[in-house]
Amino acid sequence: MSEIVKLTQFSRQGGCGCKIAPEKLSEIIHDKESVVFKQLLVGNAESDDAAVFDLGNGTSVISTVDFFMPIVDDPVLFGSIAAANAISDVYAMGGTPVMAVAILGFPINKIPLSVAKEIKAGAEKVCHDAGIPLAGGHSVDSLEPMFGLAVTGIIPTENVKRNSTAREGDFLLLTKPIGAGVITAALKRGVISEGHLEQAMKNMTTVNAIGKELGRLKCVNAMTDVTGFGLAGHLKEMCTPGNLSVEIYFDKLPVMDGVREYISKFIYPDMTTKVYSSIASQCNELNSEQLFISCDPQTNGGLLVAVTPDGLNEVLSIFDTYNIPYITPIGRFLSRQEKMINII
Repeated sequence: MSEIVKLTQFSRQGGCGCKIAPEKLSEIIHDKESVVFKQLLVGNAESDDAAVFDLGNGTSVISTVDFFMPIVDDPVLFGSIAAANAISDVYAMGGTPVMAVAILGFPINKIPLSVAKEIKAGAEKVCHDAGIPLAGGHSVDSLEPMFGLAVTGIIPTENVKRNSTAREGDFLLLTKPIGAGVITAALKRGVISEGHLEQAMKNMTTVNAIGKELGRLKCVNAMTDVTGFGLAGHLKEMCTPGNLSVEIYFDKLPVMDGVREYISKFIYPDMTTKVYSSIASQCNELNSEQLFISCDPQTNGGLLVAVTPDGLNEVLSIFDTYNIPYITPIGRFLSRQEKMINII
């Protein structure tokens, strides 16, 4: 066992909350002069969860990479969360992960190497449980600790699920409760309840394996996971390509225990205000609770699933198989309204 090290003291921001703000990221990656590859089904042009490359034989390869600074102090738990978060991106496309390699940035003169070994051990456990090898990776001596995975997956090409293909009338389901950003902010401030933390850690270390089952269903028109851009930010990504709007039934949103209590004490991560800034002009007026919940950055959050009305029962039967209790739609996609996102 390594000596006690508080990993979060070495990072300015942790988890998916350390992402570059949405508008800044768009400025970096969207380039009209990018080379076009016909077999690249999903790439930088879409703000999706992973890249997808068509092999031309009915099968496509999924490739994703995700890493971040510590969101918790425990190194095994940090490695587990980072690994689950990266693997879930393959499931968000409807695919099956087959292999992962690690990305490690580590300040070797500040933190004992035994801590890095524990981070790796946490990731290996999650990979093993997902049925894939952690087959290698790359490391650098960095100012802040950071860890994540590059994950490769496969999928029948016809089953690829994008975040941009929802249709008017589709119901919207969510597989995990919201609140990881607020809970981890409370943890960093030292005011967290053990029960609230336990619930958040369970959600953040659980991969979204249900995605590979949902990927096989024709009634599922679109899918994505809720991560650093919060529910509202990912809804914007779902609505924009199809010129749709969405109405969200706020009282139907699953929310982690304790989140509202911490919000009332003005405990929330910095990323929340960046998310709100990116969607404010395209969202109806929100009260404070609606804002801090809908814009809360998640780490390995749940899947947002756009499903046709006649396919709802089929999807819910799969939810039941995976012991997911959130069976009430949280919203519905509409034709374009005055505002893109309407939280009611």
